[in-house]
Amino acid sequence: MQFKKIAVLMVFITFLYNCDSPNPEKTKPQIIPMPAQMESTKGEFVLDQSVGMSFDSNFKVSATFLKEFIEKGSAIQLQQNNKISFIQDDTISNDEGYQLTITPKQIEIRAKTDQGAFYAVQSLRQLLPVDLENGTFYMENITIPCVTITDSPQFKHRGMHLDVGRHFFSVDFIKKYIDALAMLKMNTFHWHLTEDQGWRIEIKKYPKLQEVAAFREQTLIGSYNADPQQFDGKRYGGFYTQEEIKDVVAYAQNRHVTIIPEIEMPGHAQAAISAYPELGCTGEQIKVAETWGVFDHIFCSKDETFEFLENVLDEVLELFPSKYIHIGGDEAPKTHWENCPNCQQRIKEEGLKDEHELQNYFITRIEKYLNGKGRQIIGWDEILEGGLAPNATVMSWRGTQGAIEAAKQHHNVIMTPTSHCYFDYKQSDNEDEPLANSGGFLPLEKVYSFNPIPEELTEEESQYVLGAQGNVWTEYIPNEKQVEYMVFPRILAMSEVLWTPTNNKNYADFVARVEHFHQRMDALEINYANHLYEVEGEVTSTGYKLTSILENKTIRYTTDGTEPSLTSEVYSGAIPINTDLVIKAAIFNSDKKLGATFTQPINYHKALGKKININVQPSKTYAGSGADGLINGITGSDTRINDKEWLGFDGEDLEITIDLGEEMEINSIETRFYEAPWMWIYAPKVIEFGIDQEGINSKAEIPESIGTHTVVKIKLNETTRYIHLRIPNFGLIPEGKPGAGHQPWTFIDEIIVN
Repeated sequence: MQFKKIAVLMVFITFLYNCDSPNPEKTKPQIIPMPAQMESTKGEFVLDQSVGMSFDSNFKVSATFLKEFIEKGSAIQLQQNNKISFIQDDTISNDEGYQLTITPKQIEIRAKTDQGAFYAVQSLRQLLPVDLENGTFYMENITIPCVTITDSPQFKHRGMHLDVGRHFFSVDFIKKYIDALAMLKMNTFHWHLTEDQGWRIEIKKYPKLQEVAAFREQTLIGSYNADPQQFDGKRYGGFYTQEEIKDVVAYAQNRHVTIIPEIEMPGHAQAAISAYPELGCTGEQIKVAETWGVFDHIFCSKDETFEFLENVLDEVLELFPSKYIHIGGDEAPKTHWENCPNCQQRIKEEGLKDEHELQNYFITRIEKYLNGKGRQIIGWDEILEGGLAPNATVMSWRGTQGAIEAAKQHHNVIMTPTSHCYFDYKQSDNEDEPLANSGGFLPLEKVYSFNPIPEELTEEESQYVLGAQGNVWTEYIPNEKQVEYMVFPRILAMSEVLWTPTNNKNYADFVARVEHFHQRMDALEINYANHLYEVEGEVTSTGYKLTSILENKTIRYTTDGTEPSLTSEVYSGAIPINTDLVIKAAIFNSDKKLGATFTQPINYHKALGKKININVQPSKTYAGSGADGLINGITGSDTRINDKEWLGFDGEDLEITIDLGEEMEINSIETRFYEAPWMWIYAPKVIEFGIDQEGINSKAEIPESIGTHTVVKIKLNETTRYIHLRIPNFGLIPEGKPGAGHQPWTFIDEIIVN
């Protein structure tokens, strides 16, 4: 007992010291997402045993949440008075808006609805000590800085998605996920419940969905692109009972989170067809999918299939009160439909042109059924193919074009493009980052830069953009800790994209608040990715520049490949490049290294930093470091194309000129190309080249690829100032390969001149 008193005294002394600190960052409110308007005022409100709360029944959810948060997190028990008061204010125009006013005498929460008041509580929560999150706050009172916040969201739909089909997660984890959404003022959880690899929702009318479709016999280990593929040989699966789903839905409602269930159709249906083969076109018995990808077995368009789906949806509607039901609609190969008598008869009877219009018929028929039940559908942007169902909302994932088309047709849109919203992509260049989907790369800053309104839309058309969501596909995310690692802190950036007015956003300020938020995530036992203490680098005209996304941090570095330490040189300006270097750098405080070591080998060659010109611009999605990145001495990743070095060109022939500035002896030119036919990426068949003013006069055959890379080295013994390269596109993709008949991508890395 004596020890506990001493511990409490030490905490209290530390608290007093922090309150007296002259550093304004100690008292500046650190809220994510940043409120629309926030003004700090003088004084503090003291929360102790004398404080009570008043509210009427309209604010039961928000007030109960605050009361339980304080009383479970500390020894403080709230009384019956109005020092904390919830006040209904119908002059607040936005149903999710609120005003939070903290003065030395009281805390006042004004809102039009309980939902708005709930978001006020979440802002207040972030002004309270993080120890309340896990019940370890032992002091007798809490000092809260005085502030006035007037706030409302920028977008109506603020969501996160989770795929539980590829990998299955517990009810407790789903609730923890929903808690995180609520804390960040997100209002929608998109629960992806059915997949080729597993059916995760109990449907009482069809017990084989639980007995067969919910389990696969084994699971792919490692990358889908490995040759040969490896499997674990272990039966895997699970499903949520209807009672568990009711419990989760009620839990979410008490946090003002709407759950939108997704029942995939007509594609991604192999698990369901494995349980009931008559739902497919062939009638053959198939397995629940054991690997990832897109599969030909999709729902047949015969009446028996629609009867099954309508019966399934009837049970789904009883469980989920949401306005929307997500019906998928993506990645549905038409191979079996093309050869299916039932589907061909349907096309003939309905007067359809082809299988794409058959998909529109399929989606529209389901939409009419759900509309008749008072619900509306959401589908991935493939539902635009063959015509858009009359009342459908489009979830645009393949870039922004689907959103633009839908909004121009006056259909509601939810943005979730792969470029900014796929949280299953890697978030760091670190070699020890976990395996991720498609070699994708999505750092925190890129999420934060996302503007959900495509620039191609007019002001009127932009009103159809309801908002956006982050997606978490779990092919390579086998457990709950890794889900958290992939989601946090990118969900913090997405929450601010969707809530905070654009003119309030500032990335430097945001990352400072993320650093502060680490303490809250620690208290909540969230396994977040911490890349804030990483060093970044780039070649500039003056040398190699090191930066940190956090301001006022000390970077120490070496150039000989040794590990940086407290005695290493402090970075103060660009590092000269006049030889091969291996730069290693890290952020340090006064007594230790804070983050991972940054490592960058630099290959010094004769073209480094010279002038380069390319006849066409690389794709905006795969622009790397631009043309200069091809001669910056840095080699691109061996495992992914979406980094700072690889440049991607969509079907174009390339013409590249390098001006060395003066004549010099050249012995070789070397470069490499990415080779990934499953991603429509092919190396060229030849490189044509020439020197000086002579233009193109020679060519070099391209050797066969080694794994995902094709390296070509041209040997020369010439003196020249200019180097000319022409790189023709591979040509049409061969039959039988993904993308057959289309022009492939060309990806090129560093051009090394020696």
